[in-house]
This record gives sequence, C-alpha cells and structure tokens, in this order.
Amino acid sequence: MQPLGTEPEVLLEELPSHRDGPRVVAIGGGKGLAQALKAVCRYGGSIAAVVTVADDGGSSGRLAPALEIPPPGDIRKCLVALTPNDSVWRRLFEYRFEESDVGGHSLGNLIIASLADLEGDFEAALRAAERLLGSVGSVIPASPRRLRLEATIDGEVVRGQVNVSLHRGHVEELRLVPPDASVSAHAETVIGSAAQIVLGPGSLYTSLIATMLVPGLVEAINRSPARLVLVANLTTQDGETLGMDCADHLETLIRMTGVRPPNAIVANRSAVDVSPPVETLRVDADVMATYGVDVIFADLVEPSAGPVRHDPAGLGDVLGRLVPN
Repeated sequence: MQPLGTEPEVLLEELPSHRDGPRVVAIGGGKGLAQALKAVCRYGGSIAAVVTVADDGGSSGRLAPALEIPPPGDIRKCLVALTPNDSVWRRLFEYRFEESDVGGHSLGNLIIASLADLEGDFEAALRAAERLLGSVGSVIPASPRRLRLEATIDGEVVRGQVNVSLHRGHVEELRLVPPDASVSAHAETVIGSAAQIVLGPGSLYTSLIATMLVPGLVEAINRSPARLVLVANLTTQDGETLGMDCADHLETLIRMTGVRPPNAIVANRSAVDVSPPVETLRVDADVMATYGVDVIFADLVEPSAGPVRHDPAGLGDVLGRLVPN
C-alpha cells in the first residue's frame, strides 16, 4: 500500500454524469458481488449494485443494530469496487483498525455510519460516499431497513446470517425478519431500466437468496426486460452448499425466490485448487439446457496467491459480450 499523499482533494466532487455503455445492475452481497462489480466496470455505462441488508458479521454486526442502519460492510466493499482510481479516500475506506475500542472496525463502515447521521438518511449517505470516492456507479441497499436472516436447516431454526453460513445441513427454508419489509424504490427503478442484470457470484443462501427474498425485488427482476445472467460460483461452500452442483444452485434459487430462469450462466472451465470437503462446482451444460439456459464457459479464476475468486478481467469480457444489442 502506498503512503497517504498530501495532494489536495475536493471533498464532495461531483461524479461524471454518464459513461458510455449499457445500464447494468448487479445483485448480491459479499466479496463475490465486489468482484462482479469490478468486472462490470470494464464495460458498463450506468452501473448499480443492489446489496443485501442481512449481514450481521464483524463490524457490520456491531454497528447496524446499535445505530439502526442497514449493515454497511458489503455496501462498503461495493463502493470500493466501483472506485477504479487510487486515492486517500479509497485507502481510508479500506482501512481496518486492529486494536483498542475500535479494533475490528473498518474505517469505511464508520464513515458511512457517520454520513448517515449527518445526512439523516442512509441512501443520501451513500450518495455522499460515492462522491468522496469518485465511484463510477451507485450502491443501493436492497431494502431501506436492516433485516435479519433465519433458516430452517434439517428441522432446526438457525438465526443470523453468520450462523446460517456456518451451519452444515440441508436448508429447507430461508426467510427475512421482519417479513413486512419492502424493496428499495431506487432498486426497483434501476432494475426496471437495466439492459443486463447480473446475479452472483457469492454465497448462495446468505448473499444471493438473502438479497432476493426482500419483498418486491424478484417481482422487479421478472418484470424487467433486462437480460438476466447468473455467474456460477467457482466452488462449493462449506456450511452452505457442500455436495451441490450448478443445477442444484439454480433449482434452489428459482424455488426459493421465484425468479425467472436466467438467459445465460457464466461458468469457469479452468482448474481450481481446493481442499475437501469443498470441491470445484460441477456444471453440466446439457442439464442447464433443460431450464432453457445457455452456459458460457471461460477461464475465470483470478491469477493470484490469495483466496480463489473470480478474475474481473475474464469475467468482464464474457459479461460484456452478453449485453443485448
């Protein structure tokens, strides 16, 4: 990381009014959605991320209930992913305290929480954060309020996003509490005007389905004329999807949310190094065809020594070719 510079910066510099390219909406949460947004930035014009509000881990799990705001962690990751240029503000949003009373907190989460207090509105706080960072797109909470995730797993009720993600077993039902939440009006608007909607990658239950269970969100997707694309995960996930293949992921997504089948699935074809019980996600194009879904295979693993994740360059190239003319 480079040392913080001393160059002058405009605190709330206006964003560019437009970029060339299609209107793209990416939906989900966690690190997977951030990778998808980096890919979308390679070809998208008007870009929006619709993000889960059920995260209860780490810094978000401490701030959201105490301040009665949507959890800022996944939102912060998306803001940074939509910020292509290095700056003091970007590095501040990525900074995490290691010790003292604020140990474990991301400074970006604290800035978002502070802006929400100053602006008196969480979405207005995000617009201010976008201007601070110079983001090339918008980040929209799936619902204006913080929600809690509950699941029935092998007959047992498991409460909280983190607990659900770590609990091995068959997920029979997933629900949001309180059940009378509604989708953000801003999210409905961007979904309705999109040329392409990207789902995933990310944790099937606690990122993707948790976002899409917000009442009204799937209805907006199903009404939208946008081309719907699902980005398949690279591997299964311990605690959520052990033993599941891509067809199982798709069937679960459709059954639990009611979303229309995607027009296409983007899947990885290159080798993935994983340790049991996690395994490479199996994708059978013939089985996917029974859902009326085309599968586009490409080399999608980011070439790095870190955790296995999607390569934004490879993914962006494929997604860019799937935008309707």
